Amino acid sequence: MTGYSTRELALRFGALDLHIRALTDLQQYDDADGRAERAGISSAQWSLFGHVWPAGCMLADAMSTWPVDGKRVLELGCGLALASLVLKLRGADVTATDYHPLSGDFLADNAARNGLPPIPWRRLDWSVPDDDLGRFDLIIGSDILYERGHAALLAPVFERHAKDAAEIVLADPGRGNSALMNRALVAQGYVVDERRGPMTADEPPPHRGRLLVYRRTG
Repeated sequence: MTGYSTRELALRFGALDLHIRALTDLQQYDDADGRAERAGISSAQWSLFGHVWPAGCMLADAMSTWPVDGKRVLELGCGLALASLVLKLRGADVTATDYHPLSGDFLADNAARNGLPPIPWRRLDWSVPDDDLGRFDLIIGSDILYERGHAALLAPVFERHAKDAAEIVLADPGRGNSALMNRALVAQGYVVDERRGPMTADEPPPHRGRLLVYRRTG
């Protein structure tokens, strides 16, 4: 990854081991080819995709045992795509998406590091419909309710890309925006199951993290 300082991390989710190349710190910004400018991503936010975050680990851990046989899976805002890599290790049919243009490069590298075939990746702008992406049985994401307005942006994405009978699983670190998402998906016919969990190994209860599970029977 020319222009970037990276490190390799050994991670374990359930019974699965991953070797991940990530950025070494948050002060990583190189825009020699103008990709950041074209994407409209500020230098302060540019490196966020390339780190291992607690919500991403929560989602990857959940996906290490989630029932996925015969399901088509979509990850939104994947960043380093830990959950997609875990699912691919399990043989799942998974497509990863992110707005950040370097996310796909890191995913390709990390898939190869773990002996996996290429994982389909698409650059997805939640505000722009992508009619070619199709519909999925399971849609997942971690910390994608980062801003208050993200629930309103995501609701149409779920409507466009979830099958009539579908599951949505979101790992959320408790930023206070999940209620907005809950209301939007209940209006689409989903039943909400909210499961609390720690964001770090030493976090005492009550846990701020949530695994938000939405199910619609069609």
